[in-house]
Amino acid sequence: MAKEHVLNLNAQQKKTVLAAFLGWTLDAFDFFLLTFLLTDIATEFQTDVPAVSKALFLTLATRFIGAFFFGMLADKYGRKPILMLNIVSYSVIGALAAFSPNLGIFLALRALFGIAMGGEWGLGSSLAMESIPPSARGMVSGILQCGYPTGYLLAAVVYGLLYQQTIGGYTIGWRAMFLLSFVPALIVLFIRSHVPESPAFVEAQKTARPGLLETLQKHWGVALYAVVLMMFFNFFSHGTQDLYPTFLKKQHGFDPHTVSWITIVANIGAIVGGLAFGALSEKIGRVNAITLACLIALPSIPLWAYSTTPFMLAIGAFVMQVAVQGAWGVIPVHLNELSPGSVRATLPGFIYQAGNLAASYGGPYQAGIAERVGGSYGYALALFAGVVAVCIIVVIRFSPERRGQVMTVLG
Repeated sequence: MAKEHVLNLNAQQKKTVLAAFLGWTLDAFDFFLLTFLLTDIATEFQTDVPAVSKALFLTLATRFIGAFFFGMLADKYGRKPILMLNIVSYSVIGALAAFSPNLGIFLALRALFGIAMGGEWGLGSSLAMESIPPSARGMVSGILQCGYPTGYLLAAVVYGLLYQQTIGGYTIGWRAMFLLSFVPALIVLFIRSHVPESPAFVEAQKTARPGLLETLQKHWGVALYAVVLMMFFNFFSHGTQDLYPTFLKKQHGFDPHTVSWITIVANIGAIVGGLAFGALSEKIGRVNAITLACLIALPSIPLWAYSTTPFMLAIGAFVMQVAVQGAWGVIPVHLNELSPGSVRATLPGFIYQAGNLAASYGGPYQAGIAERVGGSYGYALALFAGVVAVCIIVVIRFSPERRGQVMTVLG
């Protein structure tokens, strides 16, 4: 039923969903480019992978600032104009990393990139969820969250096709890869011309609304619970994705082409999972869909982390990301349904990114664990995936279920 509604979205609704999807896709593309380049950046700056992986930590740790800042602007001035500002910001800052003269400047730029990156998810998801029929939200939630693995897949394809290739006598290195971050700015032209403002936001301008602090005081319990939930969710996704290319290169010695195609297979699984579980959540509920996805992750761990051939690792990565992004595919709609309308551009994104902050040191921590046990990145990945999947299963069972509620920007 949900799928039928998505196919019957009007032209403006389809363009809104497309804009939100593309914004998150290219946001993720910019982020995941770094995960393929950690070893190369470490070599150039004469340091080790754990030191460079602090860029992952800083990006994740500062995202909550952007979620709060851009979300507040969007709740005041509208989802559409602030979404455009946000996309231009992360595009420009992402590209500036190409000119870093040393590791310190590079880390500072990635911290700024995290601020810009942090705003997009909340803005895009609130704009989309407020613009579509309630029965279409589950499927659209899956579509939106699939922007993340699609961005990862795109980064893998670009890495596999372009990295270390020679064009016109110039060999493409890690700096040239970051220049591709300028590409997302082109989405702004599409949003400006074809995407309308959220109908719920437009309607809400006719009525006085409570402020953020007043709303948080009233709903602090749900907000605090959701931050804890998102901490585990961010451990789940980043703990299974960010160091996987490094695991393939450093522990298995695979070349860029092999790393690229295994990562592509993993992200095809992520897209399948996001779409399937987003749609399934309309039938069995948000909480049950997330629980089922996490249960699937557990038996896939040995194949994903301890296989020895590229083919078997790819199968394991496919199943793992079906589970991880299957659970994540429910999150855009679940957080928007849990959030009061007057702060819907601020609160879901802020909750998401506050969870990111709590989980932000996961990458360096995983790398440190791996190095302490003789470079076994597989062990570090398996440990994180197993523990966090169980934690999500336990915590999600306490979540309110608000599937299908009417969304306004009041209250």
